[in-house]
Amino acid sequence: MSWVLNDVLEVRGARHAVLVSGDGLLLQRSDEISRDDAETNAAAMSSMQSLSRAVAGFVGAGHGIWKQTLLEYDGGWIFLIAAGQGAYLAVSAALDVDMEAMSFRMQKTVAALSKAMSVAPRSDNGVGA
Repeated sequence: MSWVLNDVLEVRGARHAVLVSGDGLLLQRSDEISRDDAETNAAAMSSMQSLSRAVAGFVGAGHGIWKQTLLEYDGGWIFLIAAGQGAYLAVSAALDVDMEAMSFRMQKTVAALSKAMSVAPRSDNGVGA
């Protein structure tokens, strides 16, 4: 599935992408990030999404559904969004990244991930004939 993550890196300025479980496990990583770095960042991104959800009500009553976390650093940005039930997509990018293009590509990637990870229901409901 790394091909799906590598697709998000087509946006100019994108650096790395990781797919993370809600409990901090690395599910997948783009090619250019080492496994050790990806696992460290996966744990941190899991904590970040949890923190972001916890403070969502701060935007106002009835408007506190978390959609995306955007973090700015001296050297770039981190984008974090939900990627299905119990999974999150995090992408690091340079300061000059086109933020709208990155958000759009991440949404497109999440849609592709849900298709790639979905399993068609069995027609016999698991009951042998």
